[in-house]
Amino acid sequence: MTEIREYRGHIRNWAALCRELQIDGSLAREEREKAILEKAYETWGTEMGSHLYGMFAFALWDEERRQLFCMRDHFGTKPFYYYVTGDGRLLYGTMISRILEQPGFVKELNEDMLQLYLTLTYVAGENTFFKGVKKLMPGHYLIWKDGRIEITRYWAPSYHPDESRTLEDWADEIHTTLRDIFPEVKEPSETAESFLSGGVDSSYVLAMSDAEMTGSCGYDDARFDESPLAAETARLLGRKNTRCLITPEAYFAIVPWVMRNMEQPLGDASAIAFAIACRETAAHTKLCYSGEGADEFFGGYNMYRNAERYGDNLKTFYVGNTNIMKEDEKKRILKHYNDQVLPIDLVKDIYEETEGLDPLTRMADVDIRIWLEGDIYLNVDKMSTAAGLEIRMPLTDRRIFDIASRMPARFKVNEEQNKVAFRTAAAKVLPEEIAFRKKLGFIVPIRIWMADDRYNADVKAAFRSREAERFFHADEINAILDDYLGGNSDAWRKVWTIYTFLVWYREYFSE
Repeated sequence: MTEIREYRGHIRNWAALCRELQIDGSLAREEREKAILEKAYETWGTEMGSHLYGMFAFALWDEERRQLFCMRDHFGTKPFYYYVTGDGRLLYGTMISRILEQPGFVKELNEDMLQLYLTLTYVAGENTFFKGVKKLMPGHYLIWKDGRIEITRYWAPSYHPDESRTLEDWADEIHTTLRDIFPEVKEPSETAESFLSGGVDSSYVLAMSDAEMTGSCGYDDARFDESPLAAETARLLGRKNTRCLITPEAYFAIVPWVMRNMEQPLGDASAIAFAIACRETAAHTKLCYSGEGADEFFGGYNMYRNAERYGDNLKTFYVGNTNIMKEDEKKRILKHYNDQVLPIDLVKDIYEETEGLDPLTRMADVDIRIWLEGDIYLNVDKMSTAAGLEIRMPLTDRRIFDIASRMPARFKVNEEQNKVAFRTAAAKVLPEEIAFRKKLGFIVPIRIWMADDRYNADVKAAFRSREAERFFHADEINAILDDYLGGNSDAWRKVWTIYTFLVWYREYFSE
């Protein structure tokens, strides 16, 4: 006898699994997917993860073995947390808030995480800002039996470059695989919209989908506004487009709501804009596509072009997509600095596993393991859930990653272009000017807005607050703020990272 105790997600290959496991495919989705997980566990046991495609995190009680079995999907698109109480009980859930409200939980700050956060701007690795609350990491399962935890990794990215194929071969495989995946992403009875920026990822997803409506973010400042590019893409593909205008007033006003619902601090400025977009989109649909995953899989970031130059030195400094503060600066600004807590220690095992592979693969693997899980997927899950919106990411799929894992670096990045093979695939359904458009990223005018006295009152107040005094040397962090306000716009990320932590702390710990 098995019973699902906790589950969030979307099983993509549900139809094939229903046939194989002899489950009634006409069941309502939630009932059907719980039945799939229960029957898959009964059939394949701990090997069940290799049979599932999609986004999932769940806990299942096995009555016969008297054990709890918990599993998180391969890339960590859905979170899973656990905590052992003082009297030896296991608290768990896909939301930290579920754990916080249970008897036996003792809320304490894990202050060591602040050191990592000031460098990374997100919570990486298995620990969280709540002492004792841990993340089950992507591609892992947990068994709780007789008061003991056993954690096993059931899947990890692996790379086997195939030098025998041409650019067109790779592009064809990407395209045909994505075409085959799409019927699984949405059921015929469902209606989905699609987030659309000016970039190739969301444009390719839209072109391959049946979404009729798209949503884009825009700003009054044309230098940062990609929405005209998105609107033109929608027009070329025969779809409709709506524009969500993000104002600085709305942006700063929603920060506390974002940090509360994120459950962990997140210093990614685009997360605030994404939260506004989720709430806007949820007003007229409950299901939306988004294009996360392709940058990390296929070499989308401009910094990846430096991979060969970095070479083996990567393992001495590259800790992922963001690296905001170095150790000497953190020692200077923090009242409590622990020299045993270093960001580079989070990735040592990753570098050991990728020894001998090319530098680009090693960089991307770090981002796939910690940046995607800790920043990108956390943001998508928490903000969509808080807004009442479900987001599905067609490009985040083991079958898509399998292609990337076999693709030599030169088909990902060259001197002129990033995501070379991926863009070539996208050009099969997109005009070349869209498929090969330079990557802009999800730009937010925060470095300009935060310097404006009309909008930065809460930032200034936070830096002078009692909370700031507890963790930081006030004169040091205010010197960073003054440097930024005095015209050094490059300091905005340091200011924003400190500020978002203080807002989060205020939401969860201030009396």
